[in-house]
Amino acid sequence: MSSETINLTPQLYRYLQQVSLREHPVLKALREETHQLAVAKMQISPEQGQFMGLLIQLLNAKKTLDIGTFTGYSALAVALAMSDEGRVVACDVSKEWTSIAKKFWRRALMQDKIDLRLAPALNTLDALLNAGEANTFDFAFIDADKKNYRDYYEKSLALLRPGGLIAIDYVLWGGTVADPSILDADTCAIRDLNMKLHEDKRIMMSLVPIGDGLTLAKKR
Repeated sequence: MSSETINLTPQLYRYLQQVSLREHPVLKALREETHQLAVAKMQISPEQGQFMGLLIQLLNAKKTLDIGTFTGYSALAVALAMSDEGRVVACDVSKEWTSIAKKFWRRALMQDKIDLRLAPALNTLDALLNAGEANTFDFAFIDADKKNYRDYYEKSLALLRPGGLIAIDYVLWGGTVADPSILDADTCAIRDLNMKLHEDKRIMMSLVPIGDGLTLAKKR
């Protein structure tokens, strides 16, 4: 037993994937193609995608948000975990990256479940709120520009039904959030949100050390 979370050495990380990962072949192909990009580190890890898929099934989620879609791995992992009537509203501004996403969504036959909105995510979230969709979403995944994390969280919380879940990525930010001498804008934005979430009585929350840190916030 251990009173602290174990550190994952490269050997132990490979073992974790060996005995746990059940990656859909299209997700694997998408991950491999994304790894050819210079910005490949923006993609979530496969075990995080699988974890999110499990959360989707536990929630019986049918209506979800994907804020910061990149090449589409998270949206596809969620879509694959949902029933046929499930819907993902995917938010991004990049035609280049989401063109890769759409190719693999089609390959997995999930394109009809994923509604891609090419616009600033805050505009898309405001449009959903203005259309009367508050309190109707089951799940939201936030993995976009860090300066807007607080606003993404607030708008996602408004769109989420009671009992719904928000998953916020990169909340450990390579460990820099724990170093008070690091004061760049992105680190400060994540650090600010982490403190806000810890004190927010509207949610139940837990920061999970998977990937670069994933906070789960359940709306009361």
